[in-house]
Amino acid sequence: MSNDTSITVERVIDHSAAEIFELLSNPENHDRLDGSGFVRGDYKSDRIQQVGDVFTMDMAGDHMGGEYKTDNHVTGFAKDKLLAWRTAPAGTEPPGWEWVWELEPQGSDSTLVRHTYDWSGVTDKAILEKVSFPLVTEKQLEDTLGNLASALAG
Repeated sequence: MSNDTSITVERVIDHSAAEIFELLSNPENHDRLDGSGFVRGDYKSDRIQQVGDVFTMDMAGDHMGGEYKTDNHVTGFAKDKLLAWRTAPAGTEPPGWEWVWELEPQGSDSTLVRHTYDWSGVTDKAILEKVSFPLVTEKQLEDTLGNLASALAG
């Protein structure tokens, strides 16, 4: 599902919400989950534990001229249910795009995973002129869910 300022994909994954949350809340796993190809690795970040945490990722993309780092400011946290963060170039405040993971148990070993990329909070005209949103496609978000399912399968 997508609209003018966000894309949401969802998939039922045959693992518990607790197992999925455990994997998602550890930034060390994000490079192997990422379907966009931008995430290169974690930059010595601790497990996400609460709103206000910040974790840093190593990234690469032509839109930023090659390699760069991002600071990811956690905006949503509910154990085994929700993780959300706003991303910014390292050392800056988030300009308004957010990544949201929502987990809805569908039984003891099955979870509906909803992943949203939302850029509705971007209001800076210079950024909107420079960046062609969305930077990540619906297919890449679906690939991320596929990578998540594969990572959990072992």
